[in-house]
Amino acid sequence: MIEKIIFEIIVFLSNIIQCITGFAGTVLAMPFSVMLVGYDTAKPILNILGIAASIGVLLADRKSVNKKEFIKIISVMFAGIIAGMFLASFFKGNASILYKLLGTIVIIFALVNGIKFLKKKESAELNPVASYAILIAAGVVHGMFVCGGPLLVTYASMKLRDTKEFRATLSAVWIVLNTVILFGDIGNGYFSGDVLMLTAISLIVLIGAVWLGNLISKKLSKKVFLVLTYILMLISGISLFVK
Repeated sequence: MIEKIIFEIIVFLSNIIQCITGFAGTVLAMPFSVMLVGYDTAKPILNILGIAASIGVLLADRKSVNKKEFIKIISVMFAGIIAGMFLASFFKGNASILYKLLGTIVIIFALVNGIKFLKKKESAELNPVASYAILIAAGVVHGMFVCGGPLLVTYASMKLRDTKEFRATLSAVWIVLNTVILFGDIGNGYFSGDVLMLTAISLIVLIGAVWLGNLISKKLSKKVFLVLTYILMLISGISLFVK
């Protein structure tokens, strides 16, 4: 019971940060969540929360979706997601490998983007090969852990300069791709009665987190929360190596 309570606290705090920074909610929540409730419970729940949060954003800014980039992203990432789901099922019998792989991904992301943020370094334009490589990699990571967002953000930040276009297009992407993962999770039998109950509670917690996150974002510096996010990611990634 205590693990589930802490899990909901993680869902609440990570989605507050998601509202303030515009990214990193799932990648921050996943490492702690798999340690608390296990991969088979954390992955499907965080996936559904991602769909719910994305629908909220898209309803407000649906006219801002960049249809060309939307089609390109889902087309390329879809192949990666299928591969990622296969890899996750392949390693299902050895959770420690999945935890360490996720920890490595989170640590690399936290270090690279944290250093880039501190140096205030702008991302260089990607060549076509690098663009497709990043999208495929984002799909693989998303298919395995539902947290390919950081890699997609690397691509989207150079293709979608307008803030509303960026948030709306990525939200539309997550709705489509997370729904694909949802059907896979259903097929794998992840949604037991306990998982469904925890999902329902998490959706209520998500509403509160979104409300508070939007309120805080109007009053406090986004930079402070970015620094906090990268620090927490680094800690969460390292913690998976002692799981």
